[in-house]
Amino acid sequence: MENAQNFYRAIESRRTIRKFKKKKIPKESLLRLIRAAIWAPSAHNAQPWHFIIITSNKIKEKLAVSMGKKFREDLLADGFPEEECEERVKASIERMVNAPVLIIACLTMRNMDKYPDEKRQKAEYVMAVQSVAAAIQNLLLAAHVEGLGACWRCAPLFAKEIVRKVLNIPEDVEPQALIEVGYPDEKPSPPSRKPIEEVLHWEGW
Repeated sequence: MENAQNFYRAIESRRTIRKFKKKKIPKESLLRLIRAAIWAPSAHNAQPWHFIIITSNKIKEKLAVSMGKKFREDLLADGFPEEECEERVKASIERMVNAPVLIIACLTMRNMDKYPDEKRQKAEYVMAVQSVAAAIQNLLLAAHVEGLGACWRCAPLFAKEIVRKVLNIPEDVEPQALIEVGYPDEKPSPPSRKPIEEVLHWEGW
């Protein structure tokens, strides 16, 4: 019973962390995060994930600046004022550069089933996305248990080719998410949650 209570406590006490202490994370801790991630369930047990750990300040900065250029283009195209664009891009770059570690979660369809029709192939791709997302959730919980904080960002989805080029990622491997990891330097309040009665449906809608 105590293990169950610890488990639920870990889930409910995990927070998205955006500010980190300038403290190095042991390699062993990072390896435990990835080990937790790869024990997630996956469609067909295809395990369609790859993870890239970035600790080099030089690579972090190159990736952040390159993605920032695309972010700026998108914001301007959406009609945001130039001054606001610069502020948002600057904040995004600083977050990535200041995070002690970046982990890029990637997806590959190499071992997923292949279908001749678009409908089933699209479903197969969604199954791979769900599998990678399950692995990321495992990683986030493991980070919390390790005393680390993390923030799951989907920015690579909007700059796939840029991320692929900077990190030399193969063409058949797709960057899906960027997780900033470090020792927390903030204690965010728990976010609100919808009541169970609003989202739970018994036996049907």
